[in-house]
Amino acid sequence: MDFFETVEKRRSIRKFTEKSIPPEVVHRALDAAILAPNSSNVQTWDFYWVKSPEKKSKLIEACLSQAAARTAAELIVVVADPSLWRRSQAGLIAYTEQVNAPKLVKDYYKKLIPITYSYGWFNSLGLIKKILYNCVGLFRPTPRSPATMRDLQEVASKSAALAAQNFVLAMTAQGFQTCMMEGFDACRVSRLLGLKSPARPVMVIGMGQELPDGKGTWGGRYRIDKNLVVHEI
Repeated sequence: MDFFETVEKRRSIRKFTEKSIPPEVVHRALDAAILAPNSSNVQTWDFYWVKSPEKKSKLIEACLSQAAARTAAELIVVVADPSLWRRSQAGLIAYTEQVNAPKLVKDYYKKLIPITYSYGWFNSLGLIKKILYNCVGLFRPTPRSPATMRDLQEVASKSAALAAQNFVLAMTAQGFQTCMMEGFDACRVSRLLGLKSPARPVMVIGMGQELPDGKGTWGGRYRIDKNLVVHEI
């Protein structure tokens, strides 16, 4: 199917059949996920494919035992962690040298990224940066964030959400459906995965084969009128 058919076919399915998903299908979707656009290409995301029956049971419980988790053939947790810029930095610097990127790009990853992603003890550096950015913004256009840890978590969450969208579209294109769940106990999911601050789970994705005759959802797709959300100014 082409891209627009895939977008049209993707639905948030609440109940799945018992059919299993070939591992290569999930891996292909994960490959698509990591190709998603992300802030500064520092790739501050992780994908936890929960396979252990014991951990999967605990994850379902943390997802409030909703049917989209309980009946899913597979479950993946998408995690945003702004501290992962350190994991990416060396490779990005090496790559910019390899392709002989402009000096501005090389300096961006060597010098600016460490400053951007640092927030200090008790968020002290982040608060100083926030004040500085807003002072500069009084005189000329300037980015007001990210500065604090919360800002950086938001940036990482945006990137993780883009990756999740790639993932679910890739699953749809391969004949399976998904449900991106935000209804879960984030503290329990974090403990289950062994996450430490500032990492946080963004969403849990259940996936499987859709029940026949539209029984996996309670109704057709509904969207408010396009004119209410699209503004030409």
